[in-house]
Amino acid sequence: MSEAKRLFVTPGRCIGCRGCEIACAFAHPVRRPGGHRPSDQPGKSRIRTFPMSAERHVPVVCLQCEEAACQAVCPTGALQRNEASGAIEVLTERCVRCMMCVVACPFGNVHDEPAMREIVKCDLCGGDPACAKFCPTAALEYAVRPTRNPPPKPLHSVAGGTRGQMAGAVSTTGPSVR
Repeated sequence: MSEAKRLFVTPGRCIGCRGCEIACAFAHPVRRPGGHRPSDQPGKSRIRTFPMSAERHVPVVCLQCEEAACQAVCPTGALQRNEASGAIEVLTERCVRCMMCVVACPFGNVHDEPAMREIVKCDLCGGDPACAKFCPTAALEYAVRPTRNPPPKPLHSVAGGTRGQMAGAVSTTGPSVR
């Protein structure tokens, strides 16, 4: 049996372009009222990029936890793991929008989408995450293991600036408590 792919985040590689957010929004278009047919309007991104400083940004996305708190508290069983992709997905036909999953996620990666009247979270785009495909620096990688290449040098460093190299890359494959 082969190892499952995971979404790896390497903040040291993120340049804050927010291309991942745009790719995600277009991969999850708003549904037309009364139906499940998508519109041409981009939906709510399931990934967010937060600036930590002028040069450092951190993409934040669902970690698809092994023992997911959001899934454990759902009273209707609307959060189920997709065995093919490994993602915990929201089954909208079961969801009553009680918001327990939103509150339970310790990382803040489950959101209410009032315009669509549903709960949204990363579903790994069914096993082909748009965010990773469009990330120009491989800060987001969908792989069995992340590459171990160092993060790229900041632009000011390449251009001869004096502020130096960013801190090393950090891979997050899931929550860990020690």
